[in-house]
Parts: sequence; C-alpha cells; structure tokens
Amino acid sequence: MRLHKEKKSEEFEPDMTPMIDIVFQLIAFFMVLVNFTKIDADNRVDLPVSSIAKPPGKSDKQPLMLQMTEDGQVILAGDTMAVESQEFDSRLFRESRRLGAIWGEAANVPVVVRGHMNAKTGDIQELITKCQSKSFQLFRLRAKIK
Repeated sequence: MRLHKEKKSEEFEPDMTPMIDIVFQLIAFFMVLVNFTKIDADNRVDLPVSSIAKPPGKSDKQPLMLQMTEDGQVILAGDTMAVESQEFDSRLFRESRRLGAIWGEAANVPVVVRGHMNAKTGDIQELITKCQSKSFQLFRLRAKIK
C-alpha cells in the first residue's frame, strides 16, 4: 500500500520589496521638496507687522526672492552676502539673465523683498536700487498681517 503525502496548500505572500522601495522614494522626494521651499523663508528675517498687508498672490512663474537681515546682509538662495559685494552683484546679474529668460525680460520679473523688522530703510532702498541697475522693475515688500 502506498501512502501519499497530503499536499499542503501554499499561501500566497506578495513580495513587499517594490512597494517599500517606492514608499522610500516618495519620502525622499518630499523631503527634498520641503527643503527647497524653506529657502524662500529664512528664520533670520522677522517680518514687520502691517495692518494693510495682504496675502501674496500665487504665480505660475518664479519670482526673485531677496531677504534683508537685521544687520543689512542679503540672503539670496540661502547664501548670505553684503549688498555692495561683488559676489552679490554677479549673482544678481545671473539671476536677471536666468529669470529674464523665463519671464521674457528682467523687467517683468517680480522681486520679492523680505526685510527684517529692524533692518534699516536705507539698506532696503540700496538693495532695490541695486536690483534696478540689473533691469528689475517690479518689487513686492513682504510683511506679517496684523
């Protein structure tokens, strides 16, 4: 007499490796995305409070974001430099060329100026004058809403 072993029914267990891989890739993607948006708003710049300030409108193109610290330094794309420095002058020129190509010309590029509440008005005026020398014409000053 022959004995047959009973065949056990095998349960199907899906391979989770591809799904875990995709989840980690999405997490990495969103971490990089969040880091880029943090460049726009630096913690060293504490905006003044204004009762007439209104929320910024959304734009489909990139503005030029410049931030003035309390001690008169400018933050451009995460780098801090003096307004009168050659480094800032060359970076501003490159930005006018790059954004001018996106917007058609540098005069159409909105320049968003975030000035610290204790920054000197003359420093912000000097920053705007420097931008005007590179053909920027549209300026938006940021403040906290009261």
